Amino acid sequence: MQQTVLFKDEKKNNNIDLGLGLTLEFVGGQGKQAKKIILYRQGVNVSTLDPSDKVAKRLFVVEAIEMGAGKSDLATALAISRQTIHNWMEIKKHFGREGLIQGYNVGISRSRRKQRELHQEELSCGNKSEQVAKIRAQERQEREAKQQEQEARQQKIDFGFSKVGSNPAEPIEPEVQAFSEEHGWEKTRYAGTFLYLMPLIQQWNWLDLVIGYFGSAYKIFMVFVLMAAGNIRSIEQLKNIRVREAGLVLGIRRIASKPIIWEWFYSAAQLQVSKLLLADFFRYQIRTGLAGIWLWFCDGHLLPYTGKHQVRSAYNTQRRMAVPGRTNMVTCDSSGRVVDFEIQEGKGDLRAYIVALGKKWAGQVPRQPVMVFDREGSGEDFFASLVKEGIPFVTWEKHADADKLAALEKSKFVTEFIFNDKQYGAFEGEKTFTVAPESGTQRYTVTLRRIYLWNKTSKKRASGLAWTGDMNMSTQECAQAILHRWGASENTFKHLNDRHPFHYHPGFKLVESDRQDIANPEIKRQTSRISAMKTELNKLYKKLANAKAATKKDGSLRQNSVKGRLESTITEQELALATVREEKKLLPERVNVSDLESYKSIKRVDDEGKYLFDFVTSSVWNARKQMVDWLRPHFNEENELVDLFYAITSCQGWIKSTKTDVTVRLEPLQQTSRRIAQEQLCRKLTNLGARTPTGKWLVVEVGEEPIKNVQKND
Repeated sequence: MQQTVLFKDEKKNNNIDLGLGLTLEFVGGQGKQAKKIILYRQGVNVSTLDPSDKVAKRLFVVEAIEMGAGKSDLATALAISRQTIHNWMEIKKHFGREGLIQGYNVGISRSRRKQRELHQEELSCGNKSEQVAKIRAQERQEREAKQQEQEARQQKIDFGFSKVGSNPAEPIEPEVQAFSEEHGWEKTRYAGTFLYLMPLIQQWNWLDLVIGYFGSAYKIFMVFVLMAAGNIRSIEQLKNIRVREAGLVLGIRRIASKPIIWEWFYSAAQLQVSKLLLADFFRYQIRTGLAGIWLWFCDGHLLPYTGKHQVRSAYNTQRRMAVPGRTNMVTCDSSGRVVDFEIQEGKGDLRAYIVALGKKWAGQVPRQPVMVFDREGSGEDFFASLVKEGIPFVTWEKHADADKLAALEKSKFVTEFIFNDKQYGAFEGEKTFTVAPESGTQRYTVTLRRIYLWNKTSKKRASGLAWTGDMNMSTQECAQAILHRWGASENTFKHLNDRHPFHYHPGFKLVESDRQDIANPEIKRQTSRISAMKTELNKLYKKLANAKAATKKDGSLRQNSVKGRLESTITEQELALATVREEKKLLPERVNVSDLESYKSIKRVDDEGKYLFDFVTSSVWNARKQMVDWLRPHFNEENELVDLFYAITSCQGWIKSTKTDVTVRLEPLQQTSRRIAQEQLCRKLTNLGARTPTGKWLVVEVGEEPIKNVQKND
């Protein structure tokens, strides 16, 4: 019986393994001498090549590379250069399969030659490798020109919000503008999302800002608003929405297919203006009073990375260990609105971020905000640098002596207040320390305010440190600033991640990191070696303590006794240990990975896409904070206030667009008190007077289905 061969024998002389289950078999000879070359995939014949057919050879090679064959292995097997294969791949990329065929007369009939003559002007002629080289050179010049233009814009731009001078995008046509379509009443499941757009457009001037920077690519930001408002965790999950209904609410007619959405995203990301956009947005909301400037709470939050590439590690507070990722340094005001943020590679530097933040906004606010941060920023040198820069701060005191705090008399806590339904007592002292300057030997003294806190409800005590300069902050205000961000009051980031896709990073891309240094691995090996040698020495010391001295008959010590041998061994081990310790001292603490063997280069996550998405997330979050404040006077249950807001923004409804207005009608909530609050919020939003860039008024109301009413009237 004939046997079926499922797998080829890759060890035969006429077979060459190309990787990923691909194998080449040469029939009738090797290399150029072969009469036929067969490409197998998992033992199955997928392609056959006649080596004398040059055009077929090019197509054969390109097909093998696309299947996953290694370029180097294929070049060696077919006796061609790797650069030639690369050129063929580029020709295929820019000119298609026809580009690999055009220009060669082998096997071309007269009819095809005649057709080529008729369509000569439509075809690309000449050496394809030279054409590809010209294309690459042109693309490189365009990238360099765009980079120079961006650098020039970075130097000239005023970070205050202004479309003039900071607008890299071309004007868009009126028919492409948001809500340019006119239509009658149409039902939509996403009517509640419309509420976020109204304060963003009117108060934050958000749509003008986005269109000013990105032109027609503004549509991707409208999609991001839908994702942030509806807790849609990725672009891939957009397949589950009703594209027409969502598009009507966002003013872009319909949500496009996933490939088109990615085109929108990349057309916006390639401009590389996310940091300029954020600077304009944050400065505008500060100048217009949409964000507070009294207390700024700074903290870092892990953005984990789970890919296969080597990246720097950040710290996971919950797991209490270092994990691959980045750190998002975020600043919020006392109401929880996002004021500023910065994504840092690996474990972020909170201290440097706070100093840079103070310098960045020094000339933009009437006075320096008080920076509030946790114990991660603790350090006398850091405190001294903040005092030197004139940056006021409040923080917990690290390594406070619990016994001394417990020994404080209760009568000293003269300041009493209630915070988060808990009774507190507080009083104030001082902490003085000396700091050596960076240059010179003369030291100077720094005096901070020490705030003692007593939680009378939980019977716990703690202390904090503050420096407020010439600001008139009372002891109670400093104590409440410490308590305002942590514990039961920590709501900004915890709820932000629950309600919005805070960790999502669209367009994930890795680039070469500028920091290629790592902790010297040789130091770790030497440390382990020293530890092992010390362990062995301890064992020898114990043996020596139990060993008895052996003597001869005349009472003299025997030279070859157990104790003597132990003493000799211990002396040798101690000398070796001292030598290893000296070698360790001479090793540099950090080394470049390129100087080491078997080490991969460190990659860095490109943050452009993340900045664009977090810009929208922060915008939606701040708008949500504002609308909850507007809703509060109309609803008495504070614990249910946020849930009521999300219930309103999750309502279905109907939308109508005319030449002058865009009207959204929400379905009414059933409970009377909730429906009244819903109506009052909609009236407030309508009275803002929000208008689209084309001049249409934005109106939101609560009522019954308008389509039925229209049918009854008919």
